Amino acid sequence: MNWLNSEAFVLLDQHIKWSDMIGNILGLVALALGWRRHLLTWPVQFLSGLILFGAFYGHLAGSAGKQVVVMVVAVYGWWEWTRKRGRSGISPRFATWNERGAMIAAGAAGTVAVALIFKANPSLSWDPWPDAYIFVGTLVAMYAQAKGMVEFWFAWLLVDAVGVPLNFANGYAFSGFVYVIYGALVLWGMRDWWLRSRRTVLEGAPA
Repeated sequence: MNWLNSEAFVLLDQHIKWSDMIGNILGLVALALGWRRHLLTWPVQFLSGLILFGAFYGHLAGSAGKQVVVMVVAVYGWWEWTRKRGRSGISPRFATWNERGAMIAAGAAGTVAVALIFKANPSLSWDPWPDAYIFVGTLVAMYAQAKGMVEFWFAWLLVDAVGVPLNFANGYAFSGFVYVIYGALVLWGMRDWWLRSRRTVLEGAPA
């Protein structure tokens, strides 16, 4: 499997690795499937995480750890969406204020805790704070997606805002290029889920 971490081609003086390219293409497919609320989003996301774990392992601990989180939550998301589909289907909704507060608090506390672990063990990450932010932010985003919350799109935008420069700085140029497309899909998906959540509320309103 060493060929996955070999160079695929050079684009604009950036060396593109097979693992970086394939993993991120699968991530794009998973995001598109998530926008369509398709159950296959989770196994595709799991495979993307597995390949990107191989790309980041040994260099960016936070990004590699993020992919472990991606795979674990993909299994949870598959179970959660399968359960919902067996009942009333997957209906996007906005989180309650309590849920938003809990996710923000967990994200902030988790980022500080993981960053302190990275700082105490410099071999895990050369850039502890953004690495920790990406790690924890991904966990929050995918949890919200599994729960069908519209806020998961906002969480991904916040993760990408730090992930793009970090990927370019560490030689994962394809990840940086792909995040431009990610941004467009996130905005498009956010609009779709937003409209669907409003439709669900209107349909459930008393006559």
